Amino acid sequence: MENPHRHFLLHKPHGYLSQFIYEKKRHKKLLGELYPFPEGTMAIGRLDEDSEGLLLLTTDGMMSETVRSQTVEKEYYAQVDGWITEEAITQLKAGVEIGFKGIRYTTKECKAQRITELLDCIGEGRRIRDARHGPTSWISITLTEGKFRQVRKMTAAVGFPTLRLVRIRVGNISLQNLKAGEVSEVDTFNV
Repeated sequence: MENPHRHFLLHKPHGYLSQFIYEKKRHKKLLGELYPFPEGTMAIGRLDEDSEGLLLLTTDGMMSETVRSQTVEKEYYAQVDGWITEEAITQLKAGVEIGFKGIRYTTKECKAQRITELLDCIGEGRRIRDARHGPTSWISITLTEGKFRQVRKMTAAVGFPTLRLVRIRVGNISLQNLKAGEVSEVDTFNV
């Protein structure tokens, strides 16, 4: 029997909302402007307007629940303000206290490491700032949870605010060679 649902990988560019409808007066860039997705398509998880990278989309609500579960890893590359220290990376790995909906919350243990080589598909991105304003460094953070703006809150909590955030992997699915704004239709998600 043929699967009636459709699944997509998207490299969400900076400046787009992870949704198809925005009912406030101010115009925002929406996913439907990037590709003619079929009716009923939903984003699995979200990336905020300022974040970039891998976004999975589907017409299958059950698939959405599976991918969003707290057993599926999500890996992010974060460009942070300053040259991040080993002490800060150790703190990130152990879990840090952040605010979520007015409540203090300690994040779960995660994987974190400094990275020196970026994937080609990340590209230049938008201009953050120039070197006159001090150094920046990149880290990889892999989580199994995903609270609102969690990675940004975590890096700020250890003294290295995030300047640019790119999700590069969800489970076994990676950004591959998709450039910003590109979409690839797939048969299914094998997370």
